[in-house]
Amino acid sequence: MLRFLLKQIIRMAVLLFLVSAAAFFLVSVSPIDPLKVNVGQVALGSMSQEQIAKLSEYWGTNLPPAERFLSWAGDFLKGDMGTSLLYRQPVSHVIGMKLSNSLWLMAVSWLVSGGIGFALGTLAGANKGKAVDKVISAYALITASTPAFWLALVFLMVFAVWLKMLPIGLSVPIGMEAAEVTLKDRVVHGILPCLTLSITGMSNILLHTRGKMIQVMESDYVLFARARGESKSRIVFRHGIRNILLPALTLQLASVSEIFGGSVLVEQVFSYPGLGQAAVTAGLGGDIPLLLGITVISAAIVFTGNFIANVLYGVVDPRMRKGRKVA
Repeated sequence: MLRFLLKQIIRMAVLLFLVSAAAFFLVSVSPIDPLKVNVGQVALGSMSQEQIAKLSEYWGTNLPPAERFLSWAGDFLKGDMGTSLLYRQPVSHVIGMKLSNSLWLMAVSWLVSGGIGFALGTLAGANKGKAVDKVISAYALITASTPAFWLALVFLMVFAVWLKMLPIGLSVPIGMEAAEVTLKDRVVHGILPCLTLSITGMSNILLHTRGKMIQVMESDYVLFARARGESKSRIVFRHGIRNILLPALTLQLASVSEIFGGSVLVEQVFSYPGLGQAAVTAGLGGDIPLLLGITVISAAIVFTGNFIANVLYGVVDPRMRKGRKVA
């Protein structure tokens, strides 16, 4: 087991390095010039070549990409993510502030989508071919093919513009000081983003749970349980849920990437000041240190979910630790 854990940790570290290197390369070949974006075309045009050279040296844009990447990676391992060119603050501080807004939003959406998706999948699988199964399956297929940003726009238009039941965006009321913001204000402003992420994020767990439940209900031991006179509800809870809970949990842990990816678009639609919106702002503004920091941190969050899922599989099924094929 220790060897299996070490192998998973090394794998996650290698993936993080590859993701950071790929992100750095893509940023390097981007047509966006950090100097023009942050200084301005007019201001940059009025500077002398010596001033531009000093500015490039200060920001490190005059160095070869490989040298810049190694320098950035070395500082990152020491805990120094650099300074954001847009916020004029340490990248670690900006990410910590933005992540605190996004984390509870993604956590709530992840729990709601997983819980409701598992319950609906269990209900559909236990009633294969019936009306409830057809309705739930149709709902899952529709939401699976619905873009998160489109659904966010629909919710924004219906609940915020037409019905005026919920705020139109942001994470707190406009013009209110931070000390005056209550938990209720944050919850109200987070309802629509959470609702959007929860609806679009439950399709996979729902359809997967439905398929596993159908396999369980058609198994020989369930047929024997029915022959003994056990009720359907007892069979579902005693045999069904016990057998499908762990696969559903591991799939839910692996779905962190979908929730995180969806939050980027949803936060942009609702002007929610989270990590996703900061990533878009950093990309459009040429803020390379912030963009790279967000990329590595978000990849670490996703890989951590996959790591926990792999460990759970390895604990339950020793064949996974030994690299054998599962029949």
